[in-house]
Amino acid sequence: MAAYVPPGWPTGVHPPGSEEFEQTATAWLLDVVPPDYRLHGVLRRHPVALAVLARHHLAACVAGAREGYRTARAELGDRLPPGSLDAVLDAYRAEGTRLVETARAVDLVGRALRGEVFTPQLAGTQDSGGGRGGGWGSAASRRAPDRSGARQQAESAGETAPVKPAARLGEAAPAKQADSSRETAPAKQASSSRKAASAKRADSPGEATPAKRAPGSRKATPAKQR
Repeated sequence: MAAYVPPGWPTGVHPPGSEEFEQTATAWLLDVVPPDYRLHGVLRRHPVALAVLARHHLAACVAGAREGYRTARAELGDRLPPGSLDAVLDAYRAEGTRLVETARAVDLVGRALRGEVFTPQLAGTQDSGGGRGGGWGSAASRRAPDRSGARQQAESAGETAPVKPAARLGEAAPAKQADSSRETAPAKQASSSRKAASAKRADSPGEATPAKRAPGSRKATPAKQR
């Protein structure tokens, strides 16, 4: 029974676990990387290291193609005849798609060289590493939501700023209470001072003495006259 290989497995590379798997994987990886990589014998002796270098190389190529596609109109719009810029963009799209597919294949081969065993997936599912490279258009589609998300956050921040007056309204209430307390404080002090004055007058001996002397003086006067 032939070993299972996941979707995107490169043509010409034998299935993992077969006798010629590492040999065919090494030959295919050397075709993916720049030709000067063939000068390093260590990469032939250790295909897993060659797979890592190939993965980084393809990731840089994909990023460069996406950046070139994004800036093509600004860099070439006034330097190419009409229609040529669209052809350049088509070339970017075609090569970008090829690079992304190759990067996925390199990832699968590298995982197999590290001993990972692939198993068939259920219908409607995808291999766990199949989407690591991302689609050619996925970078642009991911960047746009990120920028719009930042704008939405900025706009939402600007919309929430006017909510602060509500907090100021809440702060104004204690201020009013403080004003009312300041306004009522003199009234309370006045009433308390009046109560204290009346209490002092009631307890003062100078005021109580005339009340006691008046009856005594009236009684004493007739007695002297007699």
